[in-house]
Amino acid sequence: MATGRLGVGETLEALNAAVGPGSPVWFKETHARHLRVRDFLAPRSALQARFRDGQVPECVFRAVSCLQGPGVAPVLRCAPTPAGLSLQLQRPAVFEHVLGALASYATPAKPVSPGPRVVLHCPALRCNPGTLRLSQLRAVLVADHLVRVLRAHGVRVCSVPPVRDPHMSTFLQKLRVEWPTASKSTSTETLRTCVLANLNGSKEETLPPGVLGRLCLKELVEQRRAAGYDPSIDHCLVTEDLLSVLSELQEAVRHWSEGGLPGPAGGPDVGVDDCVVIHVVSCEEAFQQQKLDLLWQRLDDRAPHKQVGYQSLSQKHLVCGPVKIAGVPGTQMAAPEYYRLRHAQVCETSALKHGGDLAQDPAWTETFDILSVATIKFEMLSTAPQSQLLLAHSTISTKGTKSGTFVMYNCARLATLFEGYKHGMEQGLYPAFPLVSSLDFSLLHDEGEWLLLFNSVLPFLDLLSQTVSLAGTPGLHIPVRTEMVCKFLVQLSMDFSSYYNRVHILGEPRPHLFGQMFARLQLLRAVREVFHTGLAMLGLPPLSHI
Repeated sequence: MATGRLGVGETLEALNAAVGPGSPVWFKETHARHLRVRDFLAPRSALQARFRDGQVPECVFRAVSCLQGPGVAPVLRCAPTPAGLSLQLQRPAVFEHVLGALASYATPAKPVSPGPRVVLHCPALRCNPGTLRLSQLRAVLVADHLVRVLRAHGVRVCSVPPVRDPHMSTFLQKLRVEWPTASKSTSTETLRTCVLANLNGSKEETLPPGVLGRLCLKELVEQRRAAGYDPSIDHCLVTEDLLSVLSELQEAVRHWSEGGLPGPAGGPDVGVDDCVVIHVVSCEEAFQQQKLDLLWQRLDDRAPHKQVGYQSLSQKHLVCGPVKIAGVPGTQMAAPEYYRLRHAQVCETSALKHGGDLAQDPAWTETFDILSVATIKFEMLSTAPQSQLLLAHSTISTKGTKSGTFVMYNCARLATLFEGYKHGMEQGLYPAFPLVSSLDFSLLHDEGEWLLLFNSVLPFLDLLSQTVSLAGTPGLHIPVRTEMVCKFLVQLSMDFSSYYNRVHILGEPRPHLFGQMFARLQLLRAVREVFHTGLAMLGLPPLSHI
């Protein structure tokens, strides 16, 4: 019998171990057509490469059929098929295991010991919102999403820079982006002294206005070229603004090194050696950010009393690709204009659907605000951040299955469903919800029910943990997959919508039907929790109606 939280990764690992040494041969099925007959498959081609004539030894059959271990899902049968070695799980047992412990499948577990400390730097937040380009807005939304995912996994994150422009702060609130604010700048006097002591060039050199001096970075670039720094970087013109940025970053890192947050109970404070600085920048800012990165290293290496050495401080860059609007070549749209466009389109679409001017109804004001932000975030975050993003200028639609409004609509349908059950219970049509341990999950035999559990609830937390990895990533750029949560929620919405349209959850108020109704409601409770957690990673609250 399986113990602990079931995991797709643990099950696959055990399956491949049962086959013996060599490359992995098993994979999880995701397509509804295949899930009718199997849950995992070892393809015939992979087995032929592993075993002579593709004949799987009897001992492997036995090992797979009796598979056990922590996190391993219980196996029902394993059989050879024309496609390969096919395996099906004990589905009622998996339903019972997962749906009896919803929190462990819908909420990330906090690590026992503190994880790494991250300084997450988004330079676009030093702009005035009126000049914020769409590529910079994308960087801001990616940074906000990263902060939420990292913190959900127990990583301590310090967000830099603190926002000082009140207009930017107001705009971020509209976008439901959580970012610290500050009223004054940090001192740059110490940095200025260090820079002046290390300036290159002759005293007779004429420098542009506002430039303190020039620092050569060529030697450092040569040393770091293998990591991915741009080889064309030669020198850096040091300005007060540049020193102010660097001062903010140093202050954030110093906060860690001075024990701003304690280490494990009874243990020492976690030092700066586990601090990672992640620069989330638009493609237009990437070159300048590399210069700042190298300037920081150069000044720190030459400081008489080093606070943070390069060997102990890791700097990573996440460069967001360009954002373009389809059918509008060469047109630059500022972020506030883009927000107003999407907000107007949400209001227009809702008016066509419901009739009347709901935008003037105070009861709908917050709903339209949330839908507008959901539209923007799903547009901006559903594409891998490093890739170019092409936005549509045309009117959006709640019927589009890949839109944020479609996800929010299906989340609201779940709220309506449970409100309907509550209302029916108050009227005496349905009994109170029984103990989960008393439910009969063998009554869940519709293919849509297994699809929801196996493709969405069971693997959700594994997927969330794959958004960003801080462990041992070589080179300058950090691999992140911020598109995963949006794509997951869209697919979940499509699967749920298909199931909900086909299956009548709240059946007739007859006692012999209640068992299946409660089993289905418990499954949809799990789906609701996954929806809510996924939306929280995007800074979006669930809606109860649309």
